Amino acid sequence: MSAQPDGPEDRLRRFTTIWSRAVFPVTSTSSTRAELEEQLLPAARRLGEALHARVFDPEAGRTAGAALVEAHCTDPDALSRTLDCLDSYLVLYCGGDGDCEDLRARCARLQHALAAGFAEALRRRTLAEQEAIAQAALRAQGVVAQALHATEARFRAVFEGAAIGIGIADLEGNVLQVNGALLRMFGQSEQALRGRNVLQWTHPDDAPQVWKLYEELVRGERDHYHVEKAFYRPDGTVLWTNLTVSLLRDADGNPQYQLALMEDTTERRLLNLRLRYEATHDALTGLPNRTFFFERLEKALAAGEGQRFGLCYLDLDGFKTVNDSLGHAAGDRLLVEVADRLQSCATAPGEMVARLGGDEFVALTTGPDTRRKVDELAARIMNALLAPISIDGRELTVRGSIGIVEGPAGERSAAEVLRSADITMYRAKSAGGNRFEVADPEADARAITRHGLTTALPTALERGEFFIEYQPLVHLGDGSVRGAEALVRWLHPQHGVLSPDRFIPLAEHTGLIVPLGRWVLEQSVRQARAWQERNGGTEATGPLRINVNLSPCQLTHPGLVQDTVEILERTGVEPSALCLEVTESALIGADDDLLKPLRRLAEMGVDIALDDFGTGYSNLANLRRLPVRVLKLDRSFTQSMQQFPADPVDLKIVEGIVSLAHSLDLAVTVEGVETGAQAEQLRILGCDTAQGWYYARPGPPERLHELTLADATS
Repeated sequence: MSAQPDGPEDRLRRFTTIWSRAVFPVTSTSSTRAELEEQLLPAARRLGEALHARVFDPEAGRTAGAALVEAHCTDPDALSRTLDCLDSYLVLYCGGDGDCEDLRARCARLQHALAAGFAEALRRRTLAEQEAIAQAALRAQGVVAQALHATEARFRAVFEGAAIGIGIADLEGNVLQVNGALLRMFGQSEQALRGRNVLQWTHPDDAPQVWKLYEELVRGERDHYHVEKAFYRPDGTVLWTNLTVSLLRDADGNPQYQLALMEDTTERRLLNLRLRYEATHDALTGLPNRTFFFERLEKALAAGEGQRFGLCYLDLDGFKTVNDSLGHAAGDRLLVEVADRLQSCATAPGEMVARLGGDEFVALTTGPDTRRKVDELAARIMNALLAPISIDGRELTVRGSIGIVEGPAGERSAAEVLRSADITMYRAKSAGGNRFEVADPEADARAITRHGLTTALPTALERGEFFIEYQPLVHLGDGSVRGAEALVRWLHPQHGVLSPDRFIPLAEHTGLIVPLGRWVLEQSVRQARAWQERNGGTEATGPLRINVNLSPCQLTHPGLVQDTVEILERTGVEPSALCLEVTESALIGADDDLLKPLRRLAEMGVDIALDDFGTGYSNLANLRRLPVRVLKLDRSFTQSMQQFPADPVDLKIVEGIVSLAHSLDLAVTVEGVETGAQAEQLRILGCDTAQGWYYARPGPPERLHELTLADATS
């Protein structure tokens, strides 16, 4: 069995070892591989830290790229091997237990930053070398001048032996002399070059200041200048150079000649362009990637007054199913085909398509009138996805959800626009998918608030921001308080008191409902114990039972029974004083495994209530196999009883449910009682207990205690 690294430092060392072994064979250095490893270790450590930083900063990638150049790993193959090494091993050895998808996304951005850092460091190193050559050439000016007066042989030795191209011209621009290196760069004879004038060497890519600097030099206003310049060769190809032009003066200081030093940078420029392309384009589909898209979007948002933008954020529906069933190779081919179709949809000026990652794509259109154009673009995308895609002999139907954001430039940042598009896309997906929706500021605000509540939930429980209100359960026969239902509330620092419907679904989604439900159960049972002690523990003066709601997630949690037993034993409350409410929809089609915990609790003496009965379309015959003792009739059946006369159909339905429940030895509780007439009608129909605003709204435990004392003294 091979030994595994013991900790993060060991894993970091292992990653650095793999990196150094990958690049050492193509490194031009006198260092040993172990010494190279020590040189790369700080960069590797920064890459690992960037994976886990709270705010991601790709600067670690740029630093790592510069470290390669400093270690003399300047061969393009060293960069390629480094990118492969990061892609394969950085997350494996430095990722830890983080979110794998987020770590992979950060790793990809670090690779792009590393390539950019490598190119920039290589460019700086080249410029430094060029400057050194230029300085040497300038220093050689004196030697050349002396050689002209002393010996032609010494001048020729310097002139012809130089590794860079050298040319001398008069102040009118006529070429007088060129060396062999310059002839080889241009691929021309000496006679052809000496017949040229430098003013003929214009190129469309010349920077505006190039010829301005030239004019200043020949007028004697400057001694030298350094630029990057392109030249056309006779065969039509382009020669890119780092050009340094210096002014040669006579003994009296008057301008006499101009000396040009040229270094061929064509191959280096092509490498930089390739690195730039790889850093800004998706390797799988060839589309612009997230980095390139953000550059274009920020440019569009910074456009002048009167300019607008339109953005379509596309996510494929059910793409995970393709990966899971047919494999990632098939999924990749599907993405390539989708990318080709999307590319054909955005061909007009100002339009582009990019892949953000995974199965997420974005299309951008710009111009003065994007309201209509963005809708048309979205329609073209949806139409392009209609035709099935053939993968491994299977015809796959592609569906997609699109979020559209359109507006004037200059009002929002790129991050805000993309967030709005993302929210809108998920709104389209939640509406069934295969459609597009237009961004709505109010819907965005609700989604952002919902996200804020979700992220605040874990710490809210730790900070004690939750509290419980209690609504009494009243016996319809004598009007006495028989118990109370515990209803949790959230006292949010910014939003005030939030009702359960605002945060319980979020707690269910995040799994926090389990610790929150355990807290509610314990607090409610403790309160029941406090009521019993305060009221003397008599059945006539204190709530006999506390009702606590259970969510579907809690039902499936393996610690439900043990937690309940421990809370009851710790507080000294009898199981019969506790009733757990479960919604009817949670038990539809429930198998024996799901019902087993409820049966164990029922056998202990804990009552189980079937909440919202009548809304889940359950089979009434299933009531016999459910371990319930109480039916809580949904308020929708009794709303008509608030007016006189009541709907006779509702009366018959309630009467039938009550009769069936009593025949099964089940008690019936009614929710939402708001009028005395409603309460009386329900009493006549045989309902056992009720709760609602007619008796009391949910409130603090002291209010329930007052109601209980009032019953005891009446």
